[in-house]
Amino acid sequence: MPDVTAKHFDEMEAALGGVFVRVRAELGVGAFGLQVVNLPAHFDEPYAAHAHEGTDYEPANHRQEEVYVPLSGRATMVAGDERVELAPGMAVRVGAAQMRNFLTADEPFQMLAIGGVPGEPYSAPPFTELGAGDRPPGR
Repeated sequence: MPDVTAKHFDEMEAALGGVFVRVRAELGVGAFGLQVVNLPAHFDEPYAAHAHEGTDYEPANHRQEEVYVPLSGRATMVAGDERVELAPGMAVRVGAAQMRNFLTADEPFQMLAIGGVPGEPYSAPPFTELGAGDRPPGR
């Protein structure tokens, strides 16, 4: 039997009111982080502004660098003084300590987020596990 797992995103467990889809856990991936992020039009929620190293919110300090792959819609990623327009057909890498924020305008935006800690075996952050609840601890 082939070692294949396939599921539609809308059949997967989501958190943060549907913003965060637990793709890695649903597919049984163990080597790297993999989530879908769904941002509605005019998105303005605390999730968007974050880093994964050196923050005062301990559950986010898992030191993962991330690659974002836009799947649909458009958004602007703000990283320091730089603004990157995100659209399908591209990818962007962000270092763990880099604060980043995602802004949407008049249309929803969906992206794939892929993460891992450089040079280390993958260890899934607890919030990415199935059944972890709708909100991260302390949020």
